[in-house]
Amino acid sequence: METSPVATEDRPRCSPAPPPAPHSDAHAALRDSAGVGLAFLPLGLAYGALVTQSGLEWWWAGLSAALVFGGSFEFLLIGMVAASAPLASIAVSALLVNVRHVFYTLSFPLHRVGGRLGKTYSTYALCDEAYALTTGERASAWSSRRILWLQFFLHLYWAASATVGALLGSFIPDRVTGLDFALTALFTVLALDAVRDLRGHLATPVLAVLSALFARLLFPGQMLPAAFALFTAALLGRRLATSRTPRHA
Repeated sequence: METSPVATEDRPRCSPAPPPAPHSDAHAALRDSAGVGLAFLPLGLAYGALVTQSGLEWWWAGLSAALVFGGSFEFLLIGMVAASAPLASIAVSALLVNVRHVFYTLSFPLHRVGGRLGKTYSTYALCDEAYALTTGERASAWSSRRILWLQFFLHLYWAASATVGALLGSFIPDRVTGLDFALTALFTVLALDAVRDLRGHLATPVLAVLSALFARLLFPGQMLPAAFALFTAALLGRRLATSRTPRHA
């Protein structure tokens, strides 16, 4: 018996399986921040231990880590608070240490963060690690929620590890060394990842090296601020030059 074409067409067809649902922004941000979170752990433990060893209460560690969120400045802040430094000195020190964040805004993707509240928190929670992770080529398509979740997790890692370090600070023996090198190692890894994202465009590392060399020759007594100033001027000059260059189709 032959099957009519109409009967064949009336049979239900199996629809293709739907594509797997993508990971949520929070899950993706957690994965992106995991490596930095591991590096934050020894830093936070060292910072928390420093708080208690300076004679301050343990809750100072978590409170300052959550409110200040200044990384290297927090280590300086604890010493100034323990020494009862004037508020004006603390404010000037905070400005000098964190003025680099002003230059971060030149390329930080704040325009991709939605909402006034989101932009406010993203600006407040901007740190070296968040900048390094969100300005690479891999992060060019990240959504607003993913950027905010990433910054939140970094904020949480730091505050939590500092609190744990303060609570366990008395159990860390004095002979343990190398915790302070974790910050240097973290910045080295982030710098290497940033260079890999350049994909052969080594102009930025070359500009950095040349700025350091010129600063060493011209301003040996003020090498670091002079190198920063020369590097910033070189980046701004390169940006102006490339923006004026016509693009070919």
